[in-house]
Amino acid sequence: MAFELSIDVSEFHDFNKQGLIKIQQNPWVRNQWPVVYFIRNDAKAEAYVGESTNAASRIANHLANPVKASIFNQISIIGCDKFNKSVTLDIESNLIRYISSEGTYKLKNGNDGLIVRNYYQRELYKDLFKEVWKKLIDKKIISKSLKEVENSDLFKYSPYTSLNKDQYASVLDILTNLDKYDSTRIFIKGSAGTGKTVLATYLIKLLATDITNASVDEFNEDEIREVNYIKSFQLKYPNAKIGLVIAMSSLRKTLQRVFSQVPGLKSSMVIGPSDTFKSNEKYDLLIVDEAHRLRQYKNIGWRGTFKKNNQKLGLDNSGNELDWIMANSKNQIFFYDKAQSVKPSDIPETFFSRLLDDQKTIKLELHSQMRVMGGNDYIQFVDDLMNVKLDKKAVYQSSDYQLLYFDSLAELYRELGKKEQEHGLCRMVAGYSWPYKSEDDKTAIDIELDGLSFQWNQVTTDWVNSPNAFKEIGCIHTTQGYDLNYTGLIFGKEIDYNIGTGKIEVNRDEYFDGYGKIGVDDDEDLKEFLVNIYKTVFYRGIRGSFIYACNPNLAAYLKKHIPLFEKEPALKIIPFEKVKPYENAVPLLDIRAAAGNFSDLQIHSDFEWVELPFNIIPKKDYFVCRVVGESMNKWIPNGAYCLFRQDGGGSRNGKIVLVQSTAIQDADFGSGYTVKEYHSKKVVTDEGWQHNAISLKPLSDDLSYEAIELAEDELTDFKVVGVFERVLA
Repeated sequence: MAFELSIDVSEFHDFNKQGLIKIQQNPWVRNQWPVVYFIRNDAKAEAYVGESTNAASRIANHLANPVKASIFNQISIIGCDKFNKSVTLDIESNLIRYISSEGTYKLKNGNDGLIVRNYYQRELYKDLFKEVWKKLIDKKIISKSLKEVENSDLFKYSPYTSLNKDQYASVLDILTNLDKYDSTRIFIKGSAGTGKTVLATYLIKLLATDITNASVDEFNEDEIREVNYIKSFQLKYPNAKIGLVIAMSSLRKTLQRVFSQVPGLKSSMVIGPSDTFKSNEKYDLLIVDEAHRLRQYKNIGWRGTFKKNNQKLGLDNSGNELDWIMANSKNQIFFYDKAQSVKPSDIPETFFSRLLDDQKTIKLELHSQMRVMGGNDYIQFVDDLMNVKLDKKAVYQSSDYQLLYFDSLAELYRELGKKEQEHGLCRMVAGYSWPYKSEDDKTAIDIELDGLSFQWNQVTTDWVNSPNAFKEIGCIHTTQGYDLNYTGLIFGKEIDYNIGTGKIEVNRDEYFDGYGKIGVDDDEDLKEFLVNIYKTVFYRGIRGSFIYACNPNLAAYLKKHIPLFEKEPALKIIPFEKVKPYENAVPLLDIRAAAGNFSDLQIHSDFEWVELPFNIIPKKDYFVCRVVGESMNKWIPNGAYCLFRQDGGGSRNGKIVLVQSTAIQDADFGSGYTVKEYHSKKVVTDEGWQHNAISLKPLSDDLSYEAIELAEDELTDFKVVGVFERVLA
């Protein structure tokens, strides 16, 4: 089923009593239709999003709020004949999350009441939000695409993320117990992707919300319940001192940057375990994300500071970061997953078991899979795969998640590159099976496999978002806690499969994470860490994971259970006797062999004719040719077959073109031809205008490529052969 979309985003009206009169004339408002509204102050770059079935009354309540009345000066109504109450609540919560992450405005909304709501034909209504977003861009209210927003850290860790029922039930349990007891310890278990970090950021934003001037009339039923809990917490702890503890420094710095961009939150709220000693008084509440990464006095590079912190509490070297948090706070919330403990320095599970066995500890658990599109079935499959518990004939199958094994790392990297162009945030990650030579020698190559050469990640903070990340390989320490769209996972030489015993084995001599194996004398203990590492990386990819293994026995085991990547033919060649020119096929041209024939393409059997994808209608000016080299790799992968249309004149500025000139020497494409982005300089003469100079610019991640500059005297034989349409394969 589908229906025609008819979103109406009104012009902005003054946000005052006179403007309210005009708003009341809006047909959606006048007929008390469910609407979403957007209030803003452009000069202050602040905004507020709301929804109501009685917008006139709700907006009047906002105007009666002295804070909102003093901040905002404009309002727009978003209406649609397909809206109902459930839809507007859904669009409101999506707009709050996306606009807060887009960056044009700082939202003054609280995050209370943000819940994922299931309703009749919800899937059918998804395109409504896309259309709303498109309208907001068209009206220049915002500027970033949905893809740009979704790949940002602010979006992924947004405290404005709508919670599912599982998460929301946990929030209510947490708030109830914080209200009920003076000293509360809450322990929340959840496997990878169950939304632990999202829930942690949601909670800290919720409890830090200023509700001093909040009016009951402005909230729905769900919001009122949370607001009452917030009031109770803030009455118990005036000016509450709350901290979000993150043991991993890279993720901590990322979240500090996120918090600095959210109204009501501060980067100083995101702290390391050592920072809990810096306050003169105890924290009212410490929320500990990734608690399984809290450390003990073992295999760490900062033993002096660790020892001093223990001494402050009268502890010997058996003291750990869990002890620090307990001693330096009145209330604690721990988010924990023992399966993501990946280093000997991580506190052993036995310490957390003592907390769980304590009757005073409140125990909750998250079950819903929020990250990977394969859901809990994928999580269970990976766990069974890495613990060798699968049936011998079990092969992963899912229409929602792309899990593939590659015999060739080069093919994996090429396919991952296509996903990077389509979605962004696609990264290669490997086991720590190669020395980190480039840490000291920035010219050194760390990993050479299948004819490819890579360095390990050259930055340790927020590597997944660094400019050169796709050309590097990350490890567990730079990816744990982060979301990727696709992960290219390399099983290193340190992990293998024993065909005789049917078990995973480790080779500690091939494992180069010094702090990861010192003091771990039992290979079974080391294997447990390595299995957790690979499982954790398996869970990074939201849309898919591409797998490659160095050791043949492990490769054979993985291929039994993971579908093998099968390379599709680049293009379907149609036998000439079956060709209907420009009806079922277009010509495939070798531009160097076809020199001079582009202006009048002949229909003859010397050309090969290829079928276009079903969604592209052949046209008489279409042709296909292959583009080689890396000079256009931001748009066109090396070796890709591309669709062009013959140049029909007109402006070409800013377009990607295939050009011919004897003045061109392109190392990638050959003498006389090139594919580049076209820019021209023109001069006006008595006879009209003419080209003065043409610049053909590369669009490459490799900055060594330079533009080809053609001066006036080099343009006599210059010809634009075709204009780029799209990559085909």
